[in-house]
Amino acid sequence: MRPRKSLESCGTGAGLGVLAAAGCSRRPRRACSTRPGAGLARPKEIQDEELQGFCSRIIKLLREDLGPAAVDALQRLFLIVWATKYPRRLDKTCVDLLQATLCLPTCPEQLQVLCAAILREMSPSDSLTLSCDRAPNTRQMSLVASVLLAQGDRRQEVRSVGQRIFTVLESRQPEGPSLRHLLPVLSKVVGLAPGTLQEGPCFLSHFHQHHEGLGSPKCLTVFLNGTPHHRPDRPPQQAACGLAPPCQCPARAPALRGLFLHTQGPAGPITEVDGAVASDFFTVLSTGQHFTEDQWLNVQAFSMLRAWLLHKSPEGPSTLDTDDKSELEGSTLSVLSAASTATRLLPPRERLREAAFEYCQRLIEQSNRRALRKGDADLQKACLVEAILILDVLCRQDPSFLYRTLSCLKALHTRLGTDPGSERAVLPLAQFFLNHGEAAAVGSEAIYQHLLTRLPSEHFHNPMLAFEVIRFCRDNLPLFDLHLLGILKSSFPNLFKFLAWNSPPLTSEFVGLLPALVDAGTAVEMLHTLLDLPCLTAALHLQLRSSSSPSERLLWDASLRTPSCLEAFRDPQCQGLFQHLLRTKASGSAERLTLLHQLLQPMASCARVAQCAEAVPALLQAFFSAVIQFAGRALTTQLALLLLERSDSLYQVPQYEARVQRVLSSQFLALCQRNPSLVVELARELLDFVGSVSNIHSRAGVFTSVVWAIGEYLSVTCDRRCTVEQINKFFEALEALLFEVTQSRPSADQPRCPPQVVTVLMTTLTKLASRSQDLIPRVSLFLSKMRTLAQGPASSSTHSEEDAEAIRIRATELLNLLKMPSVAQFVFTPSAEVCHPRYHRDTNMSLPLALRMVSRLVEKESSLLPG
Repeated sequence: MRPRKSLESCGTGAGLGVLAAAGCSRRPRRACSTRPGAGLARPKEIQDEELQGFCSRIIKLLREDLGPAAVDALQRLFLIVWATKYPRRLDKTCVDLLQATLCLPTCPEQLQVLCAAILREMSPSDSLTLSCDRAPNTRQMSLVASVLLAQGDRRQEVRSVGQRIFTVLESRQPEGPSLRHLLPVLSKVVGLAPGTLQEGPCFLSHFHQHHEGLGSPKCLTVFLNGTPHHRPDRPPQQAACGLAPPCQCPARAPALRGLFLHTQGPAGPITEVDGAVASDFFTVLSTGQHFTEDQWLNVQAFSMLRAWLLHKSPEGPSTLDTDDKSELEGSTLSVLSAASTATRLLPPRERLREAAFEYCQRLIEQSNRRALRKGDADLQKACLVEAILILDVLCRQDPSFLYRTLSCLKALHTRLGTDPGSERAVLPLAQFFLNHGEAAAVGSEAIYQHLLTRLPSEHFHNPMLAFEVIRFCRDNLPLFDLHLLGILKSSFPNLFKFLAWNSPPLTSEFVGLLPALVDAGTAVEMLHTLLDLPCLTAALHLQLRSSSSPSERLLWDASLRTPSCLEAFRDPQCQGLFQHLLRTKASGSAERLTLLHQLLQPMASCARVAQCAEAVPALLQAFFSAVIQFAGRALTTQLALLLLERSDSLYQVPQYEARVQRVLSSQFLALCQRNPSLVVELARELLDFVGSVSNIHSRAGVFTSVVWAIGEYLSVTCDRRCTVEQINKFFEALEALLFEVTQSRPSADQPRCPPQVVTVLMTTLTKLASRSQDLIPRVSLFLSKMRTLAQGPASSSTHSEEDAEAIRIRATELLNLLKMPSVAQFVFTPSAEVCHPRYHRDTNMSLPLALRMVSRLVEKESSLLPG
C-alpha cells in the first residue's frame, strides 16, 4: 500500500491540519469557554476585560503545566482570536509565552501547532520577536516560518526566512534532521519573493555534495539523493527508518549514480503500481509498505520541481540560459550534443535539468503500467501530466533535450489514443508540440485533431477538462498558424458541446474565444448553432442516457421522465437531425431544427438546459461584435435574413425567446447601420415581414426594430436605388397595419398592440411621407385620428392612461412637424453634411427636444403657419 503523507509534513499548511486533529476546528461546533466545562457566549462577544483574565490563566498554565488543560485553553483562545474580524489585543506576557512555547524543544506538538495558529491569527503584529534561529528543529522552524510569513514582509521577513532555510539546507548532513517540513516553506518563500532563490546558494542545482563531490560544498542534495536507484542484480529494498551510504550504479549515467539508498532494519521490496518489483530508481510512482525520509523528500521535491526549474535562472523566472544553443536546433551538432550530455561533466543547472529529464522519462515509462488500485491509477495520470509539463520547460530552456524527448512523446500520444483514462495528458502534450513542433520539424496534426475532435465529443461532461481545453485554445491563439487555426474554426460545433454542458463557468471563456472561431465562412452556421445551443444541451442529455457506460449514465438527470425524447433519439427517421446537431466539424450548411425543438420540448424544463439558455444572449452579443468587424455586404444580408427567420423559430425554454429577441432586435439595427442599403436590398422580405400582424405579438422587439430601420434607411440618401414606388409600397403596408392594430379591439386571437409599436409605426409613416410629400395629407389625417382616438374613452380598453398619453403626444408632435414640410424633411432625412457633426445626436439637440420646440412654436405663433 502507498503510505499516507502525515499532516505535519505540510509546512506552512500544517497548522490547521494538526489543529483539527487536536480538536480545534476552524468552524466551532460548541460554545467557547474561558475555563473547562463552563458555558460562555459566542467567542466574538467576549469583552477585552474577560479576555485579559483568560490570558492570565493561560500564562499560569504555560508556566506550570503543558498538559491537556493547556491544550484546551489554547484551543479556546484560538477560537476567540479567529472569530473576531479585528485583531484582538493579548497581554504582552501571554504573547511572549506563546512564542517561547512554540520554540521550546520539549513542548508537545499539539501545543506548538496551537501557539503558531494563534500567532498567525494575530498577524501582522509589532509585538512578535520570533526568529527562525530560535527553532530547535526543522518541524518547529516550519511553524515559526509560517508565523513570520503571515506578517506580510513588513520587516523583510520573507527574505530572512529564506536565508535561514538556505543555511539549514547547506549544513545538513545525510543523517541530519528531516527536511520534509522545510521544502513547502521554501516553495512558499520562492512564490512570495522569487529573487530569494537567486540570493541564496544554488542548492537545487548542486545535488552531488555527499556522493560525488562534484557540487559546491554549500549545496544540498534534495531531488536526486532522495531518488533511490538500484543495482541490476539486487532488487530495491526499504525500511521504516535509517539511512546508509549509497551504492554505486554502473548502469546509470554519472548524473544519477549513487542515488539508491540502502536502508537498515527489516527490509521490504519497492514495487511498481502493477505490483512488479521495481527494476529502476525510486520515483513518486513507486509503492511500498513504508517510505524512508529521503523517499518522502523525493515525492515532495517532484511536486516543486517545475517551479524550481522556472525560478532557477539568475536573470529571473522563466528566463532561458544565454548559452541555450538555440542556434543549433535542427542541426547535427545539437543531436550530438544531446547524446553526449549524460557523459560529460555538466554545470550545476545543467545537472539539475539532466536529472529532471531522466526522472520524467522514468515516470512516463511507469505510467504505462496497469495500476492495481484506482488511487494509483489517478496518481499515474497526474504524474504523467506533470512530467510532460516539466519536459516542456526543459526543452524551452535547453533545446538539446528536444530530440531526446520527441520519440518518447510520439509513442506516448499513440498510447494515449487507446487509453480511455488519460485524456488530460493530451493537453500538455499538445502544448509541447505547439511550442516545439516547428523547431523539430514534426507534424502534430493528429494530436490537435485528438484534442479538438475526440475530447469534446467523448468528455464534454468533464468540467475540468472542458475548462482546460478552452483555456488552451484561448491562451495559444498567438501560436496557432493558419492551418491549426483552420482546424480550430472547423471544430467549433464540437467545442460548443463543452459550452452547452458547462455553460455557467465557460461563458466568459467562450466570449473571449468566439472572435477567433468566427469568420465569413462559419458565421451563418455558428449563428444557427448558438441559437440552438439549449437544444444541443438536451441532445447531449439523451446521448448520455443512451450511453452504455454506467459512469456516464449517472450524469443523467434522474428527475426527467422523457421516454418520448429517448424514442425520438433512437428513431432512424430523426437520426439525421440529431447527427447534424451533434456533429464534430462545421458542415458548411444549416438544418432547420424545428422538428427537434418539438421532439425535445419535454426537456425544456431541465436545469442544465435552462442554464445554457441564460448564457446565449451574452454569446450572441460577442458573436455580433466580432462579425461586425469584418462582415461584407453579402454576409450582412445573410445575417439580417437569418435574424428575421430565426427570431420566431427558437427552442421554447422559459424566458429564452424574449431574451434572445432583445439581442436580435438590437443587432438587426447594428447590421443596418453598417450597411444602410440593406433595407432596399431586402425590400421584398421586409414587406412580407411587416405585412403580418402576428409578428407584432410573437416578436414585438424585432418587429419594432425592423419598422424603425425602414423609416431610417429607406431613402435616397442611404441608397440611390430607392424609388418613390418603394416608399409608397412600404407606406401603404404600414398604414394598413397601423389601422388594423388600432381600430380593432383586443381579443384572445389578437392581443393588445404594445404602445411602442404604435409610436414607431406613426414615426415611420411620418418619415416616409416627408420623403414623398404626396403622402403628407394622408398621414396628417391619420395622425389626427390617432390623436383623437388616444383622447377618447375607447382607448382605455386597449391602452393604459400613460400609454394613451404617450401616443397622443407623439401624434401631436408629428402632426405639427408635418405642417412645415421643409423642417420635417430636415429633421427626418438630414443630409450627410448635417449628420457628420452629429447635431441630431447631441444631448441638447435630440429629436424629441426638436419636436417639442416646433410644437410649442406652432401652438403659440399660429400666424407663422403658411396659408
